[in-house]
Amino acid sequence: MNAPAIDPEATTDVLDEIQRRVLWLSTAIIHHANRVRPNPGGLKVGGHQASSASMVSIMTALWLRHLRPQDRVSVKPHASPVLHALNYLLGELDEQYLTTLRSFGGLQSYPSRSKDPDPVDYSTGSVGIGATAPIWGAVARRYLGTVGGNAGVGRQYSLVGDAELDEGAVWEAILDPGVAELGEVVWIVDLNRQSLDRVVPNIAARKLEKMFEAAGWQVVTVAFGRLLESLFDRPGGPALRERITQMSNVEYQRLLRCGATELRTRLPGTGPGAAQIAELIAGIDDATLTAAIRNLGGHDLEALSAAYDRIDDTRPTAILAYTIKGFGLPTEGHPQNHSSLLTVDEYTRLASESGVDPDRPWQRFAPDSAAGRVCRAAAARLRREPITGVAPPAIPVDFGRTPKGTATTQAALGRVLLDLTRQAPDAAARVVTVSPDVSSSTNLAGWVNKVGVWSAAERHDWFADDAETILHWRESPSGQHIELGIAETNLVGLLGELGATWSRWGQALFPIGVLYDPFVERALEPWSFGIYAGGQSILVGTPSGVSLAAEGGAHQSIKTPSIALEQPGCIGYEPAFAVEVEWTLLAGLARLGRPDGGSSYLRLSTRPVDQTLAAVPADPAARERRRRQVLAGGYPLVRRDDAKVTIAAMGAMVTEALSAATRLAQAGVPADVVCITSPGLLFRAVQARAGRDTGETWILDQLFPADRATPLVTVLDGHPHTLAFLAGINRVRHIALGVTRFGQAGSLEDVYRYHGIDTDSVLRAALDLL
Repeated sequence: MNAPAIDPEATTDVLDEIQRRVLWLSTAIIHHANRVRPNPGGLKVGGHQASSASMVSIMTALWLRHLRPQDRVSVKPHASPVLHALNYLLGELDEQYLTTLRSFGGLQSYPSRSKDPDPVDYSTGSVGIGATAPIWGAVARRYLGTVGGNAGVGRQYSLVGDAELDEGAVWEAILDPGVAELGEVVWIVDLNRQSLDRVVPNIAARKLEKMFEAAGWQVVTVAFGRLLESLFDRPGGPALRERITQMSNVEYQRLLRCGATELRTRLPGTGPGAAQIAELIAGIDDATLTAAIRNLGGHDLEALSAAYDRIDDTRPTAILAYTIKGFGLPTEGHPQNHSSLLTVDEYTRLASESGVDPDRPWQRFAPDSAAGRVCRAAAARLRREPITGVAPPAIPVDFGRTPKGTATTQAALGRVLLDLTRQAPDAAARVVTVSPDVSSSTNLAGWVNKVGVWSAAERHDWFADDAETILHWRESPSGQHIELGIAETNLVGLLGELGATWSRWGQALFPIGVLYDPFVERALEPWSFGIYAGGQSILVGTPSGVSLAAEGGAHQSIKTPSIALEQPGCIGYEPAFAVEVEWTLLAGLARLGRPDGGSSYLRLSTRPVDQTLAAVPADPAARERRRRQVLAGGYPLVRRDDAKVTIAAMGAMVTEALSAATRLAQAGVPADVVCITSPGLLFRAVQARAGRDTGETWILDQLFPADRATPLVTVLDGHPHTLAFLAGINRVRHIALGVTRFGQAGSLEDVYRYHGIDTDSVLRAALDLL
């Protein structure tokens, strides 16, 4: 990938002037939010002046010299003020927003694609998630290109704080085998060796280098700036280099807090080269000495530019840039400077050093100045054409089939995807499935055999001629299934970026991620963050619940039904029958790739269920009514004119509910049975009825009409509180059945009995209410 031609006016001196203004603006943005803007509530506003300062040189050199409009950058969360300062100087942010950091409707605490008023490529803020997002953005861009989307080319930069490398999910992404093929991925690590509370004693750059290199990455280390390098070339210089290189992080940080006199005492140390170092620094004036100890590569514009020029576009690149937290601020290098704020006096002195009037802090450069011209040229170079969205293909609402016999909702998933290829090929061509090495065990084998596995390059299938191989692993750029290693955070990270192509490049994909339901909780934070960032996708958790029976407690999900109810930007469904999988999946696909769309979560089961129990109406109008009810949150499955109790069941538990209703009728106690498909939608309907949310409320009248209010039993293969709110619709007496303990291995009957969700337990609960 060709680097942009460097603006001849973007000399080191001009860039230094610009970076000093960026430092000032980023500091002032935080200062105003905390010390100038009225705060009647007294709650801490916060911000990270020191964390921003360590990124100023890295970002100035990147934006003003090397970035291109097709590139995308994920900015370290705590450096968001630096991003806003650069956008302001480039004319991409109005001055009115500089006073609004962390205020309602203003600049966000961390970069946000959906909420910030200026250009943000990736939402960041949750440690590690923003760092890895450009990896998955690179995969999404490449995938979109193979299916005819015009995603172009471009590097995917991650500006990463070194403390983020503590997050295990970062290394899960780096080590995924497919990542080594992504030459457009570039990480720039702000190696300031500090975390929130302290100087981290043992951050070893060489160790990080080896870890990246072992994963197939190019590593470029920017350790020292030109001033320090010039001292290393003098007599005694090699001893000084060895001393600084071998010095602990904590000792080095302490030197930053020293004046020149104290430096002359501390810097030589007591090692064999101490005398040479002392002699070398004796010939250096105080200003040069204090500047040299701070002259790390991450603050040297020329050293950074040289590192950016070395990026190898045939493999991922990690640039490890040594920096100082708080560089250029009075809090520079202080071990507790992470969230510290400059005092008013310190702020005023910084204004003087920056050549800015503190009473007029938001000054851009004069248009006819060299810095003004360089900013204007960079803005013109980086300006992107507006995205023109293409409407996604239409999705059918109903294939018109009524499943018979015995089936599982998990198996229905694969069948619906295959039906889609036959009945709506244009829509099916936009579907991309993702799984963490569980394709066969989640019934995706037929789909994978049909559409193939995606890879950046064609790979030979050595088992193609093996008659006993059922799952065919044909890898090519035309495949529609992506399989990652066993790392759920990678799966949902990729899912979020595949689901964001509609807003990045105007071309929608229909991403469906499939994983074991117990591991939804492991993947929840990055998936939720992806939704927040605008990634629209469908997550399928299967198999689920204690209905796994013999699998035992470790693989039995309990809390996921309430997650579906609570997750913003998402509709959760737990179908009881195969036809409901079809309807809910098609509805979920129809919500993808559009500004008013959103994500979906389907919780499926491996429990075989008699499909005739669904009693799907044969009349087309009645069938359509049932479909609409399923998508709205539920439907009445059994209605008795003289019902004395209502059983509301979800998913696999519908079988027990129907069985209990039959036995109750035999005992002279007629019971209604309601099948719940989406607790979240019903809760929203309840809130809407009370004027606390927007949405349709008609479904409540069809499921729980006030004139048929009876005592209520709710039952699900999950935590009982998920459905407990239903009793409040008509304020009836209620018993909530569900799973509240770790599971046990055993037969289905034993496990259901152990958790009190078997037919007998439902029956007893109904009688207890009466």
